Amino acid sequence: MYKNNLLSLALSAVLAGSAGGVLGKTKVDQDTLQLHDSLLTMDTHVDIDVANFTTTRNYTRDLGTQVDLQKAEQGGLDAIWFSVYTGQGELNDAGYAKALDNALAKFDAVHRLTEEIAPGRIGFATTSHEVRTLNAEGKLAALIGVENAYPLGTDLSLVQNFYDHGARYMSLAHNGHSQFADSNTGEENDEWLHGGLSDLGRDLIKEMNRVGIIIDLSHPSKAANMETLRLTKAPVIASHSSARALNDVSRNLDDEELLAIRKNGGVVQAVAFSSYLDSNKDAAWKEKAMEVMAREAGKTGFKILDWNEVKKLDHDARHEYIHGFMKLRTQVAPLVEREVDPLVPPVNVKDFVDHIDYLVKKIGIEHVGISSDFDGGGGVSGWNDASETPAVTQELLARGYSKEDIAALWGGNLMRVMDAVAAVAQSLQNP
Repeated sequence: MYKNNLLSLALSAVLAGSAGGVLGKTKVDQDTLQLHDSLLTMDTHVDIDVANFTTTRNYTRDLGTQVDLQKAEQGGLDAIWFSVYTGQGELNDAGYAKALDNALAKFDAVHRLTEEIAPGRIGFATTSHEVRTLNAEGKLAALIGVENAYPLGTDLSLVQNFYDHGARYMSLAHNGHSQFADSNTGEENDEWLHGGLSDLGRDLIKEMNRVGIIIDLSHPSKAANMETLRLTKAPVIASHSSARALNDVSRNLDDEELLAIRKNGGVVQAVAFSSYLDSNKDAAWKEKAMEVMAREAGKTGFKILDWNEVKKLDHDARHEYIHGFMKLRTQVAPLVEREVDPLVPPVNVKDFVDHIDYLVKKIGIEHVGISSDFDGGGGVSGWNDASETPAVTQELLARGYSKEDIAALWGGNLMRVMDAVAAVAQSLQNP
């Protein structure tokens, strides 16, 4: 999946996960809201576009994104892991240099938000203590995870540089094999580059353990993940992955991986990405929703392009097209909700919590967490932007989870891993 934020929202996820959640927001009762507000809630994967971190265009305003400061505050979301994402490119010096420029620009964007744009509302955090301190001050906490270690090139000294910039988790690959690890995408054609990890990838694991960056198992291949779990001296996470037993796609984790993560002491952050939760239900809904989109587009003169056509557009034309598509999507959302949702329901919060239930039963409450993948294709009906976050808490309560359980899911477990990884790093640096 090409993961330019607007492109992913508008095309890959088609209508940003679920138009059904646009008008018909889940009604949350006051008792749930009160409990939700008492929790420290953490979303471990939100994508960003550096264009949304300027003095004139930023998260203090409604940008049409699934996450901004107002939506997070409305939804009682306390901590957000912003993703320094880089798409997989060529494994050469030119590719590495371009990727590093992209990563550094995203690091800078998050720091600009917390230090220059809105320091009174959101602060930067690198430890669980800092998260809790910001929460006590009534501020949001911003953290950074790196999605794809590709920007490191072959220079592992950059791991310390990324840590110093605030990175606290990092995956070894994304969609496409990196210099460090095979991607889950190799499963489609059974084509692999390393058969798991490369020698450089094994060295990267050691350096991440030493520096204190959590290893993220979302996106690499199963072979790479299992080898990582054998080698790492610290707990790991899967920052945005769900259960393969419920939906057989390569982006989800199978039971063998889940049990190995439990043994490792890590955490799996279930992700509210509709096609990972229920591919068939999602495809059926999208097909009908796109029929409505096409019908209404014809009335306005807007031409919906094939995905391959969009990829061929230059940068400006592509963004112009995406903005037009998003505008149409907003206009059509009420029609989709009335005409499509009653007949072909979208993937929703219940489907998402089904995966949480499975993970909890398989590996235990202490090894499960919550992520959205907002602004990167994530979102389900009922939790389609940060303002709707209490709907997840309400569904967890309805299924019998206790306040302590929900607190663990919403961030307690992840912060335990943060503390454990920091402790391992300290022991390795000071043997």
